[in-house]
Amino acid sequence: MQTAAAVTMVRDDAFFLRAWLSHYGELFGRQNCYVINHGYGEEVAELAKGCNVIGIPGDPHKNFDVKRWGLLNNLVGGLRRYYRHVIVGDVDELIVVDPQADMNLLQFLEQAPEKRVLTPLGLEVIHRVDIEPEVITDRILGPRRHVRPAPHYSKPCIVSAAVKISRGGHFSQYPKLHTPENLYLLHLKFCDVDQYTGAMDRRNAITQEMGDDIKGTSIGRHWFTGERGEDQKMFEGFADLKMEEGFDLGFMRKRMQRSFKARGETGYYEFNRPSFDTQYVLPERFNGVI
Repeated sequence: MQTAAAVTMVRDDAFFLRAWLSHYGELFGRQNCYVINHGYGEEVAELAKGCNVIGIPGDPHKNFDVKRWGLLNNLVGGLRRYYRHVIVGDVDELIVVDPQADMNLLQFLEQAPEKRVLTPLGLEVIHRVDIEPEVITDRILGPRRHVRPAPHYSKPCIVSAAVKISRGGHFSQYPKLHTPENLYLLHLKFCDVDQYTGAMDRRNAITQEMGDDIKGTSIGRHWFTGERGEDQKMFEGFADLKMEEGFDLGFMRKRMQRSFKARGETGYYEFNRPSFDTQYVLPERFNGVI
């Protein structure tokens, strides 16, 4: 049985898809990467050559995210019979192992126990436009070194058990919380101001074409023009986040464990996801990891 597969759905986001393909394609081999090409995009198909590309219609429709995660759950359920671990998430979410562990993600998964769900600690890579002028041409970490805690992106996304994951990937129906040390989910949405603006323009256009509200589409608020705000002002505001010394984030995993509980009567489980007004500088050992 193969060790690991990675699964995502993408529409037009070439910048993030390149990073996703570079990361998981190099680690697992493209033959073990599954890309759902929403809208049969030609650029997506070209970039993902060598992967398993599944084209689906891109017509506007209601309950988009509900349908998307129904498809992803079923695909993960099938692939789990052929792989020991299946990683599933958005194209701008990458799982990494802290280089201090002296192993990469594939090596980590080769020794990870099965029949469980792993939840990496979520961090958002932020573009400090005031001190990071370098344009991203290849690797993201190096030109970008700042992160902020993102509990919302501590997702149950590495699956080796029979389990259902909620819309958005934020909760699962697995009754235990495994948060391995040195395992992180890096959310790249804010890693570059120009790429952010382009991605948001495309997403706003999609929701306008759907002609429905947040509830009807079941898509996050950030997809809607009225919820967007001013891009440049938001990125400039990252400088105001309190800078923390060091990179010891173990207390966040402990908080997750202490607050882990059933999510009402839904069958899903959750932990508290507080807001943080802090930021950290990634240690140099992370440079080039993605």
